[in-house]
Amino acid sequence: MCRVADLQQAVLAKNDAYAQSLRTELAARGVAVVNLLSSPGSGKTALLERELLLARERSVPVAALTADLATENDATRLARSGVPVKQVLTDGLCHLEAAMLGRHLDGWLPDDTRLLFVENVGNLVCPASYDLGETLRVVLASVTEGEDKPLKYPTAFGLAHLVVVTKTDIAEAVDFDEAAFRANVEQVNPGVEVLMTSARRGSAVGALLDRATAAADGAPVHEPVMARCTSALGHGHTHDHGHDHVHNHGHDDGHGHDHAHSHDDGTGALAHTHS
Repeated sequence: MCRVADLQQAVLAKNDAYAQSLRTELAARGVAVVNLLSSPGSGKTALLERELLLARERSVPVAALTADLATENDATRLARSGVPVKQVLTDGLCHLEAAMLGRHLDGWLPDDTRLLFVENVGNLVCPASYDLGETLRVVLASVTEGEDKPLKYPTAFGLAHLVVVTKTDIAEAVDFDEAAFRANVEQVNPGVEVLMTSARRGSAVGALLDRATAAADGAPVHEPVMARCTSALGHGHTHDHGHDHVHNHGHDDGHGHDHAHSHDDGTGALAHTHS
């Protein structure tokens, strides 16, 4: 059991070291990474599409990389915004890792990129433990998921720099209790900002882009208490991230395989990569 725990810690330590190196490299290029985490069906693709469209209207140089287990549907949707988009198929792996991200950015990310939005695999467990070298970690939850979501997934919500609630246009229909949700978020991540959004109605669309742009410009981001505590114990991430549980999937991206192809659908640059 101890050997398994040691291996898990070693895997995360290797990832954290690479994440810090990637963060330094991207910062030197003027790129800020926004890591988006949520359950499947939360509406993060719909919201991200609206944010990318707005970024283009504002002439903010952005790109998006989206990860999925099997389909390229999300990249096809996001490419409608007209910004550079890349799809990564994880072939069953339930999260992205820093080395995977870095390898897929190499030779693809445009030189003038200011913000890179990374839509992680739809999962609130595995991705929570992996630092991707991000500047801003955002956790999203829809009103249909229940007010106790932050308590069920304390690592994901506890390490967020920002929490976004989606689909607020149907909050009344599903009896969503905003006050209870906010109280539960506060319990696991005191002081973190909670944004209420609706991609369908356009409510608060642009708020995520504003927060990401501010972070890219050097504005301080919320520091989760969980990150400070785990860092003090010697097993937190090096960029105000931490984890209270770990996952080992026996995956070493260093010897993975790539099958890449790309096409332009007439609305944006779209690349597909199998990892």
